[in-house]
Amino acid sequence: MRAKELFTKAQTAATSARILLNAGDVDGACNRAYYAMFDAARAALLASGVGESAVNTKTHSGLISKFSLELVKSGQVSVELGKSLNKVEDLRLMADYKGDCISEEDATWAVNQADKFVEALCAKFS
Repeated sequence: MRAKELFTKAQTAATSARILLNAGDVDGACNRAYYAMFDAARAALLASGVGESAVNTKTHSGLISKFSLELVKSGQVSVELGKSLNKVEDLRLMADYKGDCISEEDATWAVNQADKFVEALCAKFS
């Protein structure tokens, strides 16, 4: 998949996250918020010239590490955005696998972060 397609996918997931949040599905909203950020991170890595194999790592943590090393530590992406990706991943794991209750406040924060993350990366890398 190319960067442009991944950015489109990320924007769609961010829109879905907002719809789910408004419908009261905080778990679903956290899931979609994370995947919006994940796809935007993949797109930014591709657009920045990181090799295809690095973008298609086998694990989510591998991609997040690569994003941090290549884009956050180099100063191309703010540390704040890098930290928000990690925190939203934690919320998604809680929602999808651990069965912990996600507060509406946390879900709202995640959706807002996804919007900021996707917008910032689209503006810089597309």
